[in-house]
Amino acid sequence: MAVRAVRGAVQLERDAADHMDEQVGELLTAVLERNGLTADDLISIWFTATPDLHSDFPAAAARKLGVDGLAGVPLICAQELEIAGAMPRVVRLLAHIETDLPKSEIAHVYLGAAAALRKDIAQ
Repeated sequence: MAVRAVRGAVQLERDAADHMDEQVGELLTAVLERNGLTADDLISIWFTATPDLHSDFPAAAARKLGVDGLAGVPLICAQELEIAGAMPRVVRLLAHIETDLPKSEIAHVYLGAAAALRKDIAQ
């Protein structure tokens, strides 16, 4: 097994805790499904949020998803840099995983409008 990193992002339509729960849940579920992962494969997840998101912590939203085994995975949140012209209301994740997949087969997940952030790796 190798340690790999998976990237992902989603743009929220509004800054509301229930919407963040839904969107972060969709993002994390897509990362797990597209890479054939379970919570046991997760080492840790870093979440970042743009400075315009204040309603909740993305890690708290991930915990609410109820994925078996996720309670034992270290999660942390940080704030993105405030850059002029940057896409607003974005939650990003960087998940460290154990997998047999080669780097070239890792599915990075950019949902909705966030796909424009990394057209080079979004799948």
